[in-house]
Amino acid sequence: MSNSLKKTLLTAVVVVNSLNVNATDMPMPKPEQASMHVKTLVLGSGCFWGAEKRYEAMRGVIDAESGYADGTGFKASYQEIIKRSRRFDERNFAEVVKVTYNANILTTDTLLQRYFESHDPTQKNRQGNDIGTQYRSTILFSEQTQRDIAFDLKAQYQILLSAKGYSDIKTIIKPLKKFYPAEEYHQNYLVKNPKGYCPDHSTGVVFKPVNTQEKNNDVLLSGKHIVVIDSKNYCPYCEKLKKTVLNDYQGDVRLHFRYADELHNLEIKSATWATPTILFLENGKEVFGHQGFMDKTRFYKALGAFKLGDSEAYSVAFQKGTQRPFCKEYDIFKNTPEGVFIDKLSGASLFDTKDRFNSGTGWLSFKYPVKGSVTYHEDTSFGMTRTEIRSKSSGIHLGHVFANEGPNGTDRYCINATVLDFVAAQ
Repeated sequence: MSNSLKKTLLTAVVVVNSLNVNATDMPMPKPEQASMHVKTLVLGSGCFWGAEKRYEAMRGVIDAESGYADGTGFKASYQEIIKRSRRFDERNFAEVVKVTYNANILTTDTLLQRYFESHDPTQKNRQGNDIGTQYRSTILFSEQTQRDIAFDLKAQYQILLSAKGYSDIKTIIKPLKKFYPAEEYHQNYLVKNPKGYCPDHSTGVVFKPVNTQEKNNDVLLSGKHIVVIDSKNYCPYCEKLKKTVLNDYQGDVRLHFRYADELHNLEIKSATWATPTILFLENGKEVFGHQGFMDKTRFYKALGAFKLGDSEAYSVAFQKGTQRPFCKEYDIFKNTPEGVFIDKLSGASLFDTKDRFNSGTGWLSFKYPVKGSVTYHEDTSFGMTRTEIRSKSSGIHLGHVFANEGPNGTDRYCINATVLDFVAAQ
């Protein structure tokens, strides 16, 4: 065992003991391997009325909005796209639904599986009697990971369709350029028009059942992961944990949900009969766990011990420590290109490079934080009266703000680089 892992384990034990955690008690949730933040996918599968309603019914979908995309040469509107002259115009806009989803709850894999299953992707520029380029099957992705998953599932679904006698999939997969919301009367159309209809053109061919496919824990055998044991029945404490802590989590230690009977191939020490239970795993082995609801303070303190171990970053974040001036992280971050500095644990945006300036102090300095990202607290330590800055998302200590010490009389946010990560602008 490496010295760093020993330190992490020791720190984790201290934190668990301080939280009164019984490391022999714990359970698990549905295996939807969650990503780290809110994502969007724009999906075209024919008439957008029924598609919008199906997506909105999926657990983890925040919003589904009907609209138009992937066209050019004219203003996107319903009256324009249905013109007879545009029926087979390749420049026509497609009827699509922009799906905004919480990837901590609904994985991109699961969303796209339901997408392929919900229509006939082997039809070109039509779905049933709805004929025209506006009805084409298309996936418009927002990030590379979505693209890779889409192409992988398309290949898998082709095998399943071919076995049932279907022809080649015509689904177009490409990056999203711009989404145009449809007219208000198209939004939630089937709710507004309960006697209306939108036909179901699904093939009946489905991927393997989710509970079979998602039991593969191979991804958990390498690196650090958080696993939450969920309940197959209604669990108010599970829902509270998701709503108040996990739904906003965007950190780079990946979050996963499992049920208690889906923990095979993992070395789990904790009991798995209670929900929720939060497990912190490294290379498939439990480092420590907590049974029951965790508020944000406890969750991020445990995550801090797990991710940061016995480090200067942990001391800064949870013991109000101060990094050495001109430290390694400061040298790395002082001249980064345009982008955003984020909370090292929660992943929330904290400071923008456009507000950074060189104060000559050896600590990162900013004129302003990202709006609503920090909280302010009186600090009377060391015989001084200062204003402490903490991350609103995780509660970790960031540094202090000093009035009128920035350029042109602005404030100076003096921030420890060790508790930040950086994301370059796209």
